[in-house]
Amino acid sequence: MAGFGSSTRTRVSPRSRGRMRPRNGPDRETFGIIGLVCAIAGFFVLGIVLGPAALVTGWIAMDRHWSNRRIPAVVAVVLGAIDLVLALVQLV
Repeated sequence: MAGFGSSTRTRVSPRSRGRMRPRNGPDRETFGIIGLVCAIAGFFVLGIVLGPAALVTGWIAMDRHWSNRRIPAVVAVVLGAIDLVLALVQLV
């Protein structure tokens, strides 16, 4: 009787371990949008707090490196940096 691989697994599931990222938290696009909102709100209130928050969430949304560019994440990082610099200049 032909087993056709039933005794040994010849093909693993496409969703097996290591093939897909775990979906335990917010995805990268959500972090990009959160960073963008923090960066825009930081221009009006609490720039010293919301600027670094935008930088961190934007960096997480870009998957911690520049090669995977997502538009909201890049804008969040740039605006967060500008927001932080303006807040520091305003303190001095």
